[in-house]
Amino acid sequence: MTLQRPGYEEVTIAHGGRTVSLRPTLRAAVDLERLHDGFPALFRRVDEFHLGAISEIILSCSCSRQDAAALVFGISRGPLFPFMLAAREPLAQLCRSFMPAPEKTSGKAPGNPLPWADYYRELYRTATGWLGWTPEVAWNATPTEINEAAAGKFAMLRAIHGSGEDDKPIRDPLAPVPPEKVREGIARLRSLSGKAR
Repeated sequence: MTLQRPGYEEVTIAHGGRTVSLRPTLRAAVDLERLHDGFPALFRRVDEFHLGAISEIILSCSCSRQDAAALVFGISRGPLFPFMLAAREPLAQLCRSFMPAPEKTSGKAPGNPLPWADYYRELYRTATGWLGWTPEVAWNATPTEINEAAAGKFAMLRAIHGSGEDDKPIRDPLAPVPPEKVREGIARLRSLSGKAR
């Protein structure tokens, strides 16, 4: 079974009369991965329902810091079990979303995996460099949104300019031409002009 992920990733936790929307932004992914020394430890803490880790995730990913703080405060004042029932699955789904949706492979073997910190650095560079997004927009986008936007941009560029696999490389018109190529061109022109007479 393939997990279908929405283009706009967001989960909602409703508990104790409060509702909080959470997004797996690039900023939250970077902060939480670093804070917990990697995703395996973060996932384990979510699975164990470690209240400190849960609170950090809610505060890092909340669309409204005020709503998140009110929810976290409310959790500490009541029984934990009802909150666990309401939050466990949305939090697990949110954590899975820190990793971009897998792309369809072309049958090639994958290369060496990058550490998450390096991968997120590349995503940030793609968002701000290739896509031209502001740092604020890049940090607030999800990893999947950045990947999808970049794939769209690269597809547009291939449609406009052709792909490097199908086309001959285009010579830079400002690059110097080697002297032997100049002599060959002049000889070809002379032979053509002699035939025209």
